[in-house]
Amino acid sequence: MSRDRRVPARRLALLGGGFSTDDDGLLDDWLLGHARGPRPKVCFVPTASGDAPAYAEKFLDAFRTRGCEPSVLSLFRRELDDEALRAFLLSQDVVYVGGGNTANLLAVWRVHGVDRLVCEAYERGTLLCGISAGANCWAEGSLTDSFGPLTYLADGLGLLPGSVCPHHDGEPGRRDSYRAAVAGGMLPAGWAVEDGAGALFVDGRLVEAVTRSSEARLYRVQAGPGGVAHERALECRTLRV
Repeated sequence: MSRDRRVPARRLALLGGGFSTDDDGLLDDWLLGHARGPRPKVCFVPTASGDAPAYAEKFLDAFRTRGCEPSVLSLFRRELDDEALRAFLLSQDVVYVGGGNTANLLAVWRVHGVDRLVCEAYERGTLLCGISAGANCWAEGSLTDSFGPLTYLADGLGLLPGSVCPHHDGEPGRRDSYRAAVAGGMLPAGWAVEDGAGALFVDGRLVEAVTRSSEARLYRVQAGPGGVAHERALECRTLRV
């Protein structure tokens, strides 16, 4: 059954970089190109880093000059009551989630009800996105180092069907660990994001893959016969300065 055209498309982006790691701004500019409105409201949520002040300031410095209205949502020093928090999040055009500890992020969100609010915003057309833990959180499960060694976490929000592995090429052991988790059924088939790549999903379906370098890729990883995971590189459009 086709989706009602009067209902906003549900959009979600996985980022293998952005203001916190890259100097060229290509992935963030690409992201803002998909935001609704000429001057979108962009809220940075640094929960996974414990609301690190320097991280929030770096976001504000990077986005103040990008033709948008940037803001930061702090939950460790929360100032908004439940009603105000809901109104604030639902007014955003983009919710941009930072990296850090995926398990802690999900736990804190659930305590404050942010998990429900971002799901509601998603249904209303807000573009959800993030890097590292901020990419992991949207899927059904992910590969994470939240508990020290790399392991699987089958406890995401489930807005993106399947699983996610960030830093697929950027950290030792990521590729092998993710393939093993998918092959063994601990994680469902999913998306492996190399540093420098980005992916946009509409209603859970991949519609665009981009890269800021010729080497970075997005992969589809699925379990195959014989307990082996198969990794398929997807075509990416190279972003230009």
